[in-house]
Amino acid sequence: MLRIKRLYTFIIQTFIPVFMMTFAICLFIVLMQFIWRYVEDFVGKGLDNTVLAELFLYAALNLIPMALPLSLLLASLMAFGSLGERLELLAIKASGVSLLKTMRPLVILVACISIGAFFFQDEAMPRIQVKFRSLMISIKQKSPELDIPEGSFYSGINNFSLYVKKKDPKTKMLKDLMIYDTSEGFDNMSVFVCDSAIMRVTEDKKYLLLNLYSGQRFANFRQADLTSNASHNSQFVPYSRENFVEKEIVISFDSGFDRMDEANLEGTQISKNIAKLSHSIDSLNNKMDSLNIQDRKLLGKHTYLTYRNNDSYQKNKEDQVVRSKGEAPNKVNFDSLMSSFTLEETSQYMSVAASDAESSSYNMMEVIPKINMQKNIRLHQIEWHRKFVLSFACLIFFFIGAPLGAIIRKGGLGMPVVVSVILFIIYYIIDNVGYKLARDGVWVVWQGMWLSSMVLFPLGVFLTYKAMNDSALFNTEAYGNFFRRILGLKKKAIYDNEMIIDESAIPALETLNADPSIISSLESMSVDALKDVAKNHQQYGYGGDTLDVVLSVLKTKGASFFDVRIKSLDYNESMGYYYAFLKNYKIAIIGYFAVLTLWLLQMIIESDILTFTAFIATLGYIGCYIKSFICYFDFYRSIDKRIKKNNSRIMILSFFCIWGLYKYLKKQMRSELENIKW
Repeated sequence: MLRIKRLYTFIIQTFIPVFMMTFAICLFIVLMQFIWRYVEDFVGKGLDNTVLAELFLYAALNLIPMALPLSLLLASLMAFGSLGERLELLAIKASGVSLLKTMRPLVILVACISIGAFFFQDEAMPRIQVKFRSLMISIKQKSPELDIPEGSFYSGINNFSLYVKKKDPKTKMLKDLMIYDTSEGFDNMSVFVCDSAIMRVTEDKKYLLLNLYSGQRFANFRQADLTSNASHNSQFVPYSRENFVEKEIVISFDSGFDRMDEANLEGTQISKNIAKLSHSIDSLNNKMDSLNIQDRKLLGKHTYLTYRNNDSYQKNKEDQVVRSKGEAPNKVNFDSLMSSFTLEETSQYMSVAASDAESSSYNMMEVIPKINMQKNIRLHQIEWHRKFVLSFACLIFFFIGAPLGAIIRKGGLGMPVVVSVILFIIYYIIDNVGYKLARDGVWVVWQGMWLSSMVLFPLGVFLTYKAMNDSALFNTEAYGNFFRRILGLKKKAIYDNEMIIDESAIPALETLNADPSIISSLESMSVDALKDVAKNHQQYGYGGDTLDVVLSVLKTKGASFFDVRIKSLDYNESMGYYYAFLKNYKIAIIGYFAVLTLWLLQMIIESDILTFTAFIATLGYIGCYIKSFICYFDFYRSIDKRIKKNNSRIMILSFFCIWGLYKYLKKQMRSELENIKW
């Protein structure tokens, strides 16, 4: 009997609930995106709830290929991020199980999901797309629901404009109705004005019936003589006026919902599986080959010199053949013929010949049918490759998400969602670019359709390799030191400049010559508060004598010192960062004014040399600016103090007016130096 290891069961039980949740969320999000995109096509048309439910069902099934890779990426990232955050992944590695072996059950599971996605694309998706496209086209073609507003003209009925002053919701009576009928042309427009009316739809929903009460009808006369006279005299146009007590009008208005026949889409590429697509591609290629053979025969039979096909030329040629029987035919020396013309005549004759050749080839060859057939072939090939791309994308996203989750060690819906959305947006953009390049024939179809997979596959291999070797991919110190080397700054030490407390070396409280009030205040504090004072005594302004009293009080209270690390601040190091900041900041101020001057001169003179110089100077200013604020951050790290939020805003503001903040930053850093000097 096949038994699954307990570790594999644990990994699968961790992954499956997260995957089901993320798949539901991703499918809901893409479905909402579909609704927002096509909301104008089905809102306000009086569709039944069953029709809308059917549309949303087919839309959800049609959007599964988009939601599945994203949900696998998010689920694998969240699952392994949670394992790393809870240190479970560390325990698994400590027991001798590698990351790849830990991923083995999920690799098998994702492979099964990919195979299922392939069969879904091959068998179910053609039927779903046919039903979805036919239903969507039917909804778009349906007339909007009749809803005449009060106090404004309604033009939702073709060739009619209606104005209703007031509507009675109980009796459904329309008050003070005005109708403009332009069904017979604007010149022969009819106008109906009545006190009230009732509107209803016929049983077949093909016509509107309007019963008008107590009104008048105005229309132009249609007599030929009056019309001709009216055309000569535009100041007066005769019209007829009809008074009525009750009148019925029939207006053609199809308000029914007619489903499109699904057979109209059966021959398209969306309705075919791989076998049918392969057969159609072979058939279309054979037709294309036959058209090419036919064109080659046609070009071989006819010539680009169209005058040779004229009857007069053929008759003259036959006469020459009859006269020259038994004699050698006269040969024309083309070079001597061309040399007899002037340069202008030669250019004119060659342009006319090229134009005639192009028009002849276009007329003889079936260009438009061949272009349409080539596009049809590409669409079939795109659909054929699409069925494989989805399955491979599922595997790629798993091998991106799982190692990335093991590296960043963050679970939940915070960081994993951000990373997943960014990666999926990159994938979606690349996939759309490849699809359009393949559809338009710019690239070969397989290159365009597999472009996204070819771009993301190396990323999956790289992340898997890094996660298996426990590489510090997101080590900010390593990247910071890299940029410091580029900018020529001092490399930041990666060790911690902390002092470990030796409990035996702490003097007794009685031996210290300390103020009794200070001792009593310290004894009233809790152990945690005293440890905080010991760790950050320099930040609180206490000297070494006070630190000895704090440690002695902790010792008398029986506190442990294994978690007490006292930061040893180096005043000289902080001074070095301070002077480095001032030096680079002054250079950045000079660069700021130089850049401003160069760009102003470029706007006045508009010289390419000035533009290039201003661009180089801008890059230099940005480098000095970044270099100065790296020293600024290093200064605050050296004094063991966090950067305030307003300092980040000051950094952004100083990029545009760096000269205005020099004194403020210098004074701020100088005061911090005075606090740590003792």
